[in-house]
Amino acid sequence: MAPELDRLAMAYGLVTRYRGADGRLFQVPETSVAALLEVLGHGAVPAEGFPVPQEPWPPPPEAPEGVTCHLPSFLTRGRVWGVTCQLYALRSQRNWGMGDFEDLARLGEMLAGRGADFLGINPLHALFMAAPERSSPFFPSHRSFLNPLYIAVDCVEGFIPADVDAAALSGLRSVETLDYAAVGAAKLRALRHVWQRRRPSVPQAFLEQGGAELQRYALFEALSCFMVSEGFGAGWTSWPAAYEHSESQAVALFAHEYDGEVDFHLWLQWLAQEQLAAAKQRLKQAGMRIGLYLDLAVGTAPDGAATWSDRSLTVVGATIGAPPDSFNPLGQDWGLAPLSPAALFKSELMPLRRSYDAILSQAGALRIDHAMSVYRLFWIPEGATPAEGAYVLYPMDRILRALAAASQEARALIIGEDLGVVPAGFRDAMATVGMAGYRLFYLERSRTGGFKPPARWPRSALACLGSHDTPTFAGWWRGEDVLMRRSLELLSADAAEGLSNARASEKQEVLKALAAEDIDSGEIAAGEPPVIGVHRFLARTPSRLMAVQIEDLLGERRQVNLPGTRAEYPNWRQRLSCSLEALDAEPLFNATLAAVAAERPRPNAQGASRLP
Repeated sequence: MAPELDRLAMAYGLVTRYRGADGRLFQVPETSVAALLEVLGHGAVPAEGFPVPQEPWPPPPEAPEGVTCHLPSFLTRGRVWGVTCQLYALRSQRNWGMGDFEDLARLGEMLAGRGADFLGINPLHALFMAAPERSSPFFPSHRSFLNPLYIAVDCVEGFIPADVDAAALSGLRSVETLDYAAVGAAKLRALRHVWQRRRPSVPQAFLEQGGAELQRYALFEALSCFMVSEGFGAGWTSWPAAYEHSESQAVALFAHEYDGEVDFHLWLQWLAQEQLAAAKQRLKQAGMRIGLYLDLAVGTAPDGAATWSDRSLTVVGATIGAPPDSFNPLGQDWGLAPLSPAALFKSELMPLRRSYDAILSQAGALRIDHAMSVYRLFWIPEGATPAEGAYVLYPMDRILRALAAASQEARALIIGEDLGVVPAGFRDAMATVGMAGYRLFYLERSRTGGFKPPARWPRSALACLGSHDTPTFAGWWRGEDVLMRRSLELLSADAAEGLSNARASEKQEVLKALAAEDIDSGEIAAGEPPVIGVHRFLARTPSRLMAVQIEDLLGERRQVNLPGTRAEYPNWRQRLSCSLEALDAEPLFNATLAAVAAERPRPNAQGASRLP
């Protein structure tokens, strides 16, 4: 690479060489460097007087001094546990074919009675009401607002059963995979009936708190619904040019002519916020000390409300992803729009801080998806492959200061999902600011072979069996994840055979790890996966937080999301096999929670459950 181009890239935070997950050194192609410099706002030819790069390059991840996230006193030496779920996947006799905020509250109350201190759920970010089939919670339209599809319509003041077809609801509840389009249509229709009958006003305090950002979001939603009705897409990149900018005259005229539609979407947002706040309160009243554990996606959709509202903040011409690794040899392109480091810096990180505050206003804990984003993100130029991408640095010092301040003000825990390619020194920086890490049983292996014993797990972490991107334990135990990936041609025949053979050995390693801790495998029936035993193993770790996925409590076999797939796999649409009302009768559910609660009992008057 030409020295001038290399130096210019360094000056603007573009890392032209990086180490992959296997330690190999990768050189970013010159064409990608030039393209990303254009995206960052600079030409490939060095301008006179451009900044001199600092040494060493790239600068290591460092935490600001004297800054720390909130840690509740009961976790200074104590340990707690909770359950995670995909809210949309919950079944109940009263919901409309999709889990909602009332289901959230009822499940939380049930789990609190079993000794759980938190209930974790998928990101609740606003998606696209005009296109509910765009269902990935990690591909939001705006991260500061909520998805109105989670509103429990039957709990809305003014709703009457005549607003919905009972037979249609029964059909929505009975399907195995969630029909977002049908659920969205039913909910919007019923909510419009309530709105048209009552014309309820949104509290002024809510509008003032949301400010101009809330108004622009509601305007986007109203315009998006209108555009879909006219044959365009829900995202602004498909709209006529006159509507592509939120400050245009055409948009102002629409806002005036359709002010009632804008008010309707403001009302939906208020309803969602009110119902989530009520669920939070009910979990606390039921005895959960942390309560809701919410999630922040790493980016936003390129054509959503956030990018439309502020075109200077998000980058056009590049997407976020991940470099090639052993699990994804071709790398990953998540399709998300990256935030501009320069625009973030110029705005004093206010857009990020607003997202933090919006979520933490309802949460006792926040998970930062892809925590390394506070330091760097992998950008892929438009038209390039992930193998041709490069890392771009972010103002880590300032981001961590903003995150810690939000955490302290909300008195909420911060958990960083530090999986994948983690740069040297990053986890030390996390520990310095009091951000807990994320550890999965599948990945915690000893260098000499086998699974790490509980005593060797880190203290400042959330311990869990897997995540939404990994197989369920029942699916993993039976090798169904390998069969699925092979059937979709994500694996070659040889690779699938190799993984299947390795899985047989890994299962024996699981049983050996349990036996070393004198833990009975705990199968409900002979030959079943040792779900109870593995969770007892996890509960014995010194990690402050331990989470149980509800999919594993119910023996579900299909994973929530299969990375590398889109239409060919029902990502984010799987529904649980058991309803909330029937959970008490599920042997595996009850036995596993009892085992975890026995290892991490609810604290007595003297303090939290102590380390063994």
